[in-house]
Amino acid sequence: MKPFDSKKYILAFIITAVIFFTAILTSNWFGQKKIENIRSIQDQISTDILSSEVQTALLQEFSCKEVGSTGLSQELGNLGDKLSATEEIRGADDAQVIALKKYYSLLQIKDFLLMRQISQKCGVKYGFVLYFYGKDCADCQRQGYVLTKLREDYPQLRVYSFDYDLDVSAIKTLTTINKIGSTLPGLLVDDRPYSGFQSTEQLEKTIPQIAVWKKENELKAKASTTPSTKTQ
Repeated sequence: MKPFDSKKYILAFIITAVIFFTAILTSNWFGQKKIENIRSIQDQISTDILSSEVQTALLQEFSCKEVGSTGLSQELGNLGDKLSATEEIRGADDAQVIALKKYYSLLQIKDFLLMRQISQKCGVKYGFVLYFYGKDCADCQRQGYVLTKLREDYPQLRVYSFDYDLDVSAIKTLTTINKIGSTLPGLLVDDRPYSGFQSTEQLEKTIPQIAVWKKENELKAKASTTPSTKTQ
């Protein structure tokens, strides 16, 4: 029989222990970094929400001329993207994600009411789309892509997105008074409700301002490609 080599087993134990504790420390380090990243996103979202809310309040004091140059709509879109990223990281059922979504939804409603008032007062030809989506909605993702593309093509189009199942009384009031049913996606386009997926072509026909915006874009494109002539 070979003699018992205790040193070999002690060395193997030490190496195994080092590997084990190194793995634990590495896992904890990455976990802490992930938590710090999430907290950073949350802090940024909270700051952006406060900034957007203050800007909304300031818009109420602006003249019609100044309103046209504000970037609140873009800020709301960027804030929505950050919320979506946070929701993907933490999950839709996370308490902090739900709280942020509720606050953001109220901010969107506030902006919608303000911009509709400005549109009527100042004669600015905005288009308004309220988009309601749900967790188990098969066509909601496609609808979101369509609305994002339209918003990119036509900056005058104001698109507001709401989680239909979010427990916010203001959202429930919106869906009730505008007769938005449970068939999702649901859209409110210039005060007219629509149920189910709406294609780009359908929405371009539904939103009357788009024909005007499209013609304006064509004229701008034509003007930019037409060479200037000098008078001799």
